[in-house]
Amino acid sequence: MNSIDIIGYIAAFLTTSAFIPQAWLTWRRKRAEGVSLGMYCIMFAGTIGWLIYGLMLGAWPIIVANVISLSLSAFILVMKLIYK
Repeated sequence: MNSIDIIGYIAAFLTTSAFIPQAWLTWRRKRAEGVSLGMYCIMFAGTIGWLIYGLMLGAWPIIVANVISLSLSAFILVMKLIYK
């Protein structure tokens, strides 16, 4: 692993982990009234784009980060729809 990959993994970890507090709070409270459905729909679509881009490049930091981000944003979207 080279220094570019290390920077990529660190950045991926930090940006991906940004979803965790919202997912945890929504799940724990069983409420999602403060969550923007539009924002998470756009984020979900954008994350799919980043995942495809990463797959086409074979860039593992991008792939790993976006698989996790996609999972977390999908989790938040589902909770938003369930806990309206």
